[in-house]
Amino acid sequence: MSTQDTASPQRPPVKLKAADMKTVLERAELSPDAQTIAAGCPDVPAAIDALTRAGLVTDAARVVAHALPKREAVWWACMCARATEPAPPPADAEALTAAESWVRKPEEPNRRQAMAKAEAAGFRTPEAWAAIGAFWSGGSMAPEGQPVVPPGDHLTGLAVAGAVSLAAVRKHPEKADATLRAFLASALDIAGGGAGRIAPMV
Repeated sequence: MSTQDTASPQRPPVKLKAADMKTVLERAELSPDAQTIAAGCPDVPAAIDALTRAGLVTDAARVVAHALPKREAVWWACMCARATEPAPPPADAEALTAAESWVRKPEEPNRRQAMAKAEAAGFRTPEAWAAIGAFWSGGSMAPEGQPVVPPGDHLTGLAVAGAVSLAAVRKHPEKADATLRAFLASALDIAGGGAGRIAPMV
């Protein structure tokens, strides 16, 4: 993401996961039409492009959620949340801040703080689900001091897909398609090393 943006994680450009396209597509739980289209694509970026051109933007967003590396995926969820609610209620704002803090510094205290803030927000909003995505990125889902219960590798993508879907219908559900297209442009910017900022949609 962009080194010009001090709020975003300082990393070199990343690529969408191409290692195991089959796994990404299975985790994305695509609609039947999307499965058919994606099956004919050579890699993840081609699948995203084909799905978007076919108007299956919800499916394309699910693919992105599972294809981006976990930090970038959570950052993308944060950008989508910010674009659709510039001034969230305090509990949601704290969940969003916690998610972004984990992205900038993916350490155990920040990961657990993200879940605490998601719980305080009631697990209902894009901000909360972005924070859950951070918590599910690794470590253990059990309380500290308890036997380790590692999260499934697909769970961050699942949380991010949920955050993005909720954000897309939050303000103008009738414009969800256009909103998701703007979100997808953000994701591709993040994958290319940008900050993925999205103009406010209010």
